Amino acid sequence: MRSHPDACPGAVELHAAADGGLARIRVPGGTLSAAQWDAVRLAAAELGNGSIELTSRANLQIRGLADGVELGERMRAAGLLPSWSHERIRNIVAAPLDDNQALVDALDAALCADPVLASLPGRFLVTVGASVSGLGGDIGLVGDVLLLAGTDTGVRVSDPVDAVVTAARLFQSLRGPAWRLSEVDDGVRKITAHFGTTDAPRLTPAVTPVAPSPLTPGVPLGRLDASQLPGAAFRLTPWRSLVVPAGTDVTGLITDPASPWHGVSACTGRPGCAKSLSDVRADVHAWVDAPAQTDASHHTHVPGRVPPISILGTRSDKPGAVHWSGCARRCGRPAGDVIEFVATGDGYEEIR
Repeated sequence: MRSHPDACPGAVELHAAADGGLARIRVPGGTLSAAQWDAVRLAAAELGNGSIELTSRANLQIRGLADGVELGERMRAAGLLPSWSHERIRNIVAAPLDDNQALVDALDAALCADPVLASLPGRFLVTVGASVSGLGGDIGLVGDVLLLAGTDTGVRVSDPVDAVVTAARLFQSLRGPAWRLSEVDDGVRKITAHFGTTDAPRLTPAVTPVAPSPLTPGVPLGRLDASQLPGAAFRLTPWRSLVVPAGTDVTGLITDPASPWHGVSACTGRPGCAKSLSDVRADVHAWVDAPAQTDASHHTHVPGRVPPISILGTRSDKPGAVHWSGCARRCGRPAGDVIEFVATGDGYEEIR
């Protein structure tokens, strides 16, 4: 059980990272207008270190900030901070290719309108749609199916917005120091009992990532430069990719599913994270740029860096995705079939 309060950052309450203040801007449903994206870009360039990170919950992060006051004001003016009190709980991940933003907006408005929910943990997550139902949300919607802690318990609802707010309030009343519904003893059963169940066939939650294409390009290592995509409107996905209108300039993004960058992700690493044991992103670049190996046990030395970096077979031979972590916390690990390289101080341990 958690013994300390959740300290997830927001756009105003920053996390003190090794490279300065870290802000997380919630984007419910992942949809950004051109004006909103330009507001984020300019804030990153003028207040932060000039880059924007995409998170596994389809949110945005800016690093290198001195404080969150001006950023908060800018985000509020852009419509990205509708509630000072609730801004850290606005975690709603939606299936990015579905027509569901109106439902997401209604859910967001209802959650932000309830003062009881202002103190929900920043890790509280709502999912909307089948393709993101396996992301382990505390509450999920797939049509009339209400998922609890990522499981279909048989609850069916006629008013999805009211059902989510009710379930969130019940979680808040039960959670104690817990951050997630899955951590609450008997929490799922108690919330399920409130709603009642049906004999309908149970849905099996799943994760269905969108493969890179000109309309759904991936973002290498989930990091955009503030100069990219000026004046563009798009939708963020939880797989650190974008859904963009036809004709959008996607220079520098991943559009080929066979790209060696497809499916590769990493934590921040050094110098941004004091806990990291390595400059993870530099190691990833060296690994991607290294000649493909046919022997899965092969080790190669990254130029100028010791110890060796393990290489996994050939690029086309990689199963699932590959995630690199600078320490045992394994931050940013995507859902699904993932091979991990975890820094140990003596190299990287491969975890399958």
